[in-house]
Amino acid sequence: MASIPVHAEATGAQVGQAVKKQPVSDAVSLPAPRFLPPDVEQDRFDEFAKRVLALVGQDNLEIISADTPLVNNDMGKTAYKYDAYRSADNECLLVGCGVVHPRHVPDVRAILALCNEFNVPLWPVSAGRNLAYGGSAPRVPGSLVMRLGTHMNRILEVDTEHYTCVVEPGVTYQDMHDYLAKHDLLDKVRQDTPEISWGSMIGNALDRGGGSTPYGDHWGAHCGMEVLLANGDLVRTGMGAMSSVEGREEAKKGVAPWDQTPNGCFSLFPYGFGPINDGLFTQGNVGVVTKMGFYLMPNFAGITPFMVTYPRDDDIEEAMRIAAKLRLNHIIQHACSMRYITLDAGFYGPRSDYTTSDRDQILTSDELDAMCARLNLGRWNFTGCVYGPPKMREMALEHVKAEMLRLPGSRFFTLEDRTERPSVLHARAPNMEGLCNMDQQRWIKQWMPNGAHLLFTPVSRVDGKTALQQFRLAKKLFAEHQMEFMGHLVVFHRDMHTVSCMVYDSTDAAMRDRAWKLGRRVVQEWQARGWGEMRQHIGLHDQVAASYDFNGHALLRFNETVKAALDPKGIIAPGKSGIWPRQYAKEKWLMGKEFIPAFPGVEPGLLGGGAGANGKVNGKNGDDGKNGDGAK
Repeated sequence: MASIPVHAEATGAQVGQAVKKQPVSDAVSLPAPRFLPPDVEQDRFDEFAKRVLALVGQDNLEIISADTPLVNNDMGKTAYKYDAYRSADNECLLVGCGVVHPRHVPDVRAILALCNEFNVPLWPVSAGRNLAYGGSAPRVPGSLVMRLGTHMNRILEVDTEHYTCVVEPGVTYQDMHDYLAKHDLLDKVRQDTPEISWGSMIGNALDRGGGSTPYGDHWGAHCGMEVLLANGDLVRTGMGAMSSVEGREEAKKGVAPWDQTPNGCFSLFPYGFGPINDGLFTQGNVGVVTKMGFYLMPNFAGITPFMVTYPRDDDIEEAMRIAAKLRLNHIIQHACSMRYITLDAGFYGPRSDYTTSDRDQILTSDELDAMCARLNLGRWNFTGCVYGPPKMREMALEHVKAEMLRLPGSRFFTLEDRTERPSVLHARAPNMEGLCNMDQQRWIKQWMPNGAHLLFTPVSRVDGKTALQQFRLAKKLFAEHQMEFMGHLVVFHRDMHTVSCMVYDSTDAAMRDRAWKLGRRVVQEWQARGWGEMRQHIGLHDQVAASYDFNGHALLRFNETVKAALDPKGIIAPGKSGIWPRQYAKEKWLMGKEFIPAFPGVEPGLLGGGAGANGKVNGKNGDDGKNGDGAK
């Protein structure tokens, strides 16, 4: 078993250190925020900010003022303050009052206490990337964004016997990969990783992100959580709820709960005794997760990535039926992807390489065929792999070929067959092998200048007819909004995720607006057919939550009841997943009301208007100063 700090030189006080007031010069003057927290006046905010400053120090608190630049597509330090893609700007500018970087659990507890005292909403993030889903932007303008990952970034445990780990919020997939490489463990231990490896392991799992190996369900691969509740109480779930022998002795000596050695099965067995409460904290807003355990992956005895191409749009029906059968029978053991040609074309080059038409015009069928011929791809391109010793892989591939090459014109490729560089199959292969890779997302930046994107992922039955129906509907909706359809269909387990990618120029307000309106329309059309979104941009959370409407939105009413019990002042991430504290008048705060036929606690007559957000601002709101009430 091994345990070392990650980025130790960048980490502040270690977990468990007593909270000390930081020396603050009398000359320090904090600017007024662009947005004040709701119902908090300037003098009250000044007092709050000074208390936070005294707690964490000048380097760990930044006020987002009217003069703070909100740079389009900046993935650097400014990205921790807002949505770098500016996705919802045309409807509502989602920007906090500031960003705080706690150094350890005691800081988080103290910040929670201050937010309760001053009624300031708190928006916790881990690494704060969350591309296509809102980045670090808070749902309520004027919230204090709390970036846990700046200092709380230690790998606390890697168990190479049981293939588990325990990490803090700042540990990224790349960090874990580098740790395994540094300790010569990659021959034995691997991890699943999303397409971009810079994200937080905890943050991605809490938002139910996924990857490309048999461990690709990141939430499903978690085991054990440590959570701070709004009242400062620290809870460990599963087997973590039982103290270890060492932990009991540490408690007698006055060691703080967050520093006590966890139960030996904390990251081994997820259930413990009694109700399983972990789910309250995934896409939830009733606690702040400070540690999590995860299952790591044994290095397989071998891997053979492959690609199958299909020449016609309508091939998707039979191809997905075959892929679903192979996945369910575990011939293919991981979440596999059927990618449309435009998505892969973006990987190889910009849109201008394939057409001379304006970007608000849809590519013609002839242009798509020319694209396929040029890239030696099909209209649909399936990527997957088989795992195991050579003979096992050989037998599995024979079965895959026999099934997947039934369609006329279908073709099979291995890595050796794809000699071009870059290559989609070569870019996807490391992720399917449990290695980090940042190359897959080049289609976002290459397809057009200032490339940004929104992702829409309805969950449905995995069957060919549904796949074809979803594809045709998506193509139609995209064309109506002058957007090129890019996307892929994922066979997860027994379900299918049709990932529609809306790529736009983040500096083009008109195009950004078309993408946002398309997103609202897509959610609306999916709901009408019983297909529910499983993850979404924060500006669309109200609409998605409203689409889960069984029994008068019984689940949302339940979530609101839990919220009121565990966070009575409603300070943690108000509005996340459409869950609003009772202190908030929903009719004022809901976004996309014209797309929401009903919402618990809101009279029908109060719906049907425009965006909802009433953050009080100082100076200008939007970059042009025209967005003074928080919403257009």
